[in-house]
Amino acid sequence: MTVTALAASVHTLGPSWLDPETMIEGFIARWGVWALAAVCLVVLIETGLLFPFLPGDSLLFTVGLFVGTGALHVPLWVACTVLFLAAFLGDQLGYLIGRKAGPAIFNRPDSRWFKQEHIAQTHAFFERYGGRAIVLGRFVPFVRTYIPVAAGIGRMHYGHFIRYNVIGAFAWGVGVTLLGYWLGSYDVVKNNLEIAAIAIVAISVVPIGVEWLRHRRESRRGDDAVVTGADAEPAAE
Repeated sequence: MTVTALAASVHTLGPSWLDPETMIEGFIARWGVWALAAVCLVVLIETGLLFPFLPGDSLLFTVGLFVGTGALHVPLWVACTVLFLAAFLGDQLGYLIGRKAGPAIFNRPDSRWFKQEHIAQTHAFFERYGGRAIVLGRFVPFVRTYIPVAAGIGRMHYGHFIRYNVIGAFAWGVGVTLLGYWLGSYDVVKNNLEIAAIAIVAISVVPIGVEWLRHRRESRRGDDAVVTGADAEPAAE
């Protein structure tokens, strides 16, 4: 299947220039195998330069699918390696921006590309999950963009941030790409890329669901322990 056929097999989910199939098709038509470098630049901008409206999960998934079908002629290990590096460097840049620029970033007025509600959601996410938010936030649109900035503003220990960033960049950059490569071998996926793009976004929030269930279970255990302790107290004479 040609790149054009792959891109034409679906309708875009938004503006054509934000559609991952159309985007990668244009990169390949213009730069050939160097299209992967352009994809890495998109990942770097989305994760490090406060531009959350670029495709993230669906872009990685589509790269994996295009590599698997031969539409993008690069080895899988090369694609995974450079996308991991782009994801890692993007968060490093976001952390540096937050560390240097400080709260002024989050005090900006709303605009077409910037919403204070996204900042509030990111703060709440970071407060709830702490350092794990660096990993989990990779799989949440908008949060993925702002969470490293929040870590920088909060002056999270740099060594801890790097450790979480490596794990998150690998799980997201490599994991989602491999998923696209594997699922791309099935005709039902290749012929229904629009549905697949929606599905990958849904699958990407599974780690958040697991973490939420774990947090809720621990909270219930804590409440039960408090109740049990209260019942065990001797009655006052």
